[in-house]
Amino acid sequence: MDIKSYKLLILGGAVRLYFSRTPLASLIGNRVEFATPLNSYKRMQEGVFLLEHDIDPYSGDLVHESPLVLKGLSWIFLNYAPYLPLLYIFLDLLTAALLCIMSHWFVKYKLQEQRLERKHYAKDTEELQYHNEDNYDIPELVLIAYLFNPLTVMSCIGLTSTVFSNLFLALFFFALVKGYLIPCLILLAFESVRSFYPIVLIAPLLLVFARRSYWRGFCVCLLFAAACMLIIGANYLVMNSWNFLDGTLGFIFYFRDLQPNIGLFWYFFTEMFEHFRIMFLITFQLNATVLYLVPLSIKLRKEPLLLATVLVALMSVFRAYPSLGDVGFYLALMPMWKRCWKYMAHGFVVFAFFLISLSMMGALWHLWIYAGSANANFYFGATLAFCTGQIFLITDLLFAQVKRQFCLYNGQKIMIDGEEARIILE
Repeated sequence: MDIKSYKLLILGGAVRLYFSRTPLASLIGNRVEFATPLNSYKRMQEGVFLLEHDIDPYSGDLVHESPLVLKGLSWIFLNYAPYLPLLYIFLDLLTAALLCIMSHWFVKYKLQEQRLERKHYAKDTEELQYHNEDNYDIPELVLIAYLFNPLTVMSCIGLTSTVFSNLFLALFFFALVKGYLIPCLILLAFESVRSFYPIVLIAPLLLVFARRSYWRGFCVCLLFAAACMLIIGANYLVMNSWNFLDGTLGFIFYFRDLQPNIGLFWYFFTEMFEHFRIMFLITFQLNATVLYLVPLSIKLRKEPLLLATVLVALMSVFRAYPSLGDVGFYLALMPMWKRCWKYMAHGFVVFAFFLISLSMMGALWHLWIYAGSANANFYFGATLAFCTGQIFLITDLLFAQVKRQFCLYNGQKIMIDGEEARIILE
């Protein structure tokens, strides 16, 4: 990281510190777009209080944070509560720095890979290849995209535990790029036990560490399972009870809280007949985890980091309790695929979806909850449009990568019967 990166970090920290001292911070902490039953500051505060008074936080249906996180933060919550915003800001800046360093190593490895394969590239593909200046440009863009994205800024000042999730995922991405197996396994196991959906990131981990060996892949899976058991055991030692499993993983899987959010679950299960609930729960959870895992892993087997990025994005769309902080994280990874931007055709459409749907959410929520002149359909329409915009973005990125790979080896202009051919997705 150069001096400019440090200046950006300081500026990003100053922006967060300023807004954390305004009424906006408490407003964001109560907004359903940012604060969910899983990441709410108030619920974590309640969990810490109950834990310190030897009351099981998971005996009710209010606290759903991991016991290890509650125990780790209890001392700070109880003794230095006024300084909590500083802790959240520091962790958010650490996440940004990790993403910046990770993207620098990613570009470095891409340049090494290109030197080996360049002889097979077509002649007119210079603009599709990574260049030495990308060592500085891409990490800087990633840093800016995380530090100054309103979604990540507001998630931080609202003191949501999405800040911790983003940090763990950034550490996982960093360890994945650097090739550190054990840290990858521990981080992924911790986040999987904590919030369930990151378990799908075992696929890019296997592609990095066990691509050509089934036996090595089996060993990695066993180590991952052992790490998960170790984390679960540590949680049990904190609580001396197994109630936390139902209060965390069980709560996520069975989707017990129908509080509206930016996802798709809440509306469908509000309208659902009870005797259909289990079937649709399994369907929705499969859609959020394994449905896209195998085809994407096969197609992106040579691009494990792109696979990880797409899986994180899909998690943000289809998980049971998504928040805008989750969206801000994967948006910060988009500059790493700068060389695909040439073929991304729906930029304006995605921007319009994001801008209009996010603008409408607040207004429609007010009309529904406070004014009483709208209903759940209005708000769900805005969240559905937002999810549609995210799907457009993900598919656009995937097709751009496929087209870039094709053009690298076949050239950007392919002539058939004297006319330039067009690549279309069918």
